[in-house]
Amino acid sequence: MTEVFLSRQPLVNRQNRIIASRLTLHLGSHGDTRDAASALEALADVWPRGEKTLFVNCHGRACDARLFDWAAPPNAAIELPAGALVGEQRSELIPALETWQPTLCLHFDPQAASAFASGVEYRFIGFDAQRFTLPQLKILAARTRPMGIGIAFNVTTPEDFQGCLDAGISAACGWFFTTPSGAPAKALNPGQANIVRILNLVRTNAEIREIEAALKLDVAISYKLLRYINSAGFGLSCEIQSFRHAVTMLGYEKLNRWLSLLLATASKDPLAPALMHTALCRARLMELLAHGLVDKSEYDNLFICGAFSLLEALLGVHMERALETMRLPDAVSDALLGQGGRYAPFLDLALSGEGDDGEQLADQAAMLGLTAAQFNRAQLQALSFAEAMEL
Repeated sequence: MTEVFLSRQPLVNRQNRIIASRLTLHLGSHGDTRDAASALEALADVWPRGEKTLFVNCHGRACDARLFDWAAPPNAAIELPAGALVGEQRSELIPALETWQPTLCLHFDPQAASAFASGVEYRFIGFDAQRFTLPQLKILAARTRPMGIGIAFNVTTPEDFQGCLDAGISAACGWFFTTPSGAPAKALNPGQANIVRILNLVRTNAEIREIEAALKLDVAISYKLLRYINSAGFGLSCEIQSFRHAVTMLGYEKLNRWLSLLLATASKDPLAPALMHTALCRARLMELLAHGLVDKSEYDNLFICGAFSLLEALLGVHMERALETMRLPDAVSDALLGQGGRYAPFLDLALSGEGDDGEQLADQAAMLGLTAAQFNRAQLQALSFAEAMEL
């Protein structure tokens, strides 16, 4: 059977939050929708069970009735090109849709009028932002609003994102928010600098009273830290009441990763919520991918490497400047600065999992000896983790 790799893109709404994810199945040159159905079925036990929609597409391949061998969860939305509903497959596809009644997203194209006349119901109408001008999107979004919620795919810049919203689109899909906006700052702001100070104290196993004194300089940091530790994503059986209690329950090493997340929350960028969600996904994904490949003592370092991979965008400073005051392990710094090292292949694979190149994704996984099934499971587990950690 063809190995099917799964990549991920976010859908961002008007509040700059990731409200859904788009999963792309890379079928290679020989795979078909039967392989896609098998790959999806194998992920049933790790499929995110929250309310957020997961859009599913086969990377430009036409969807046919064989995909419905997969028992799609309620929060899955199958993407369908309009042509699939008016072409040769119509006689098999429409009865299958009527039987299984999955949530559908219709890709708007020249055959959309015929697809609307087919009697099939759609919850979403998808528009390729690279195919339509913003004035065209505004007209199409208004005309199709009674047929489904308008979303835009392939959005590449913050300006295009705002343009899509202004045109009446509800959410846009793409990594447009991960590129730093504006000129980089010369230094961290005071809030960021204080978090770095606390991080360094924790990494050097300073006295608890010294760390508590630093935390008291910014009450918001203490509040956020306790919210993170007590969140569903952490899975503790009792509520942590204080920093001293956190050290007792977790130890300095585990606490280090959660303080690292606080640095990301210090961002003033309007798109910080989406950036934070992505940083959490990368962090957890890198940690999961490393299981069995590195010593357990390094899992926290890989988590922090993923969490810090978006520091340039989150903090508005160059990566070199962001890292120069931190006492990070060399393997973490080397990977973040693009200087190789043993963590670099894990970061490269995490980034490939956000791309659109299935061949590159397969090659990166092969470098670490990981199968498509292993990578796909980690991808969905990381997504679930990020959603459970959202505050």
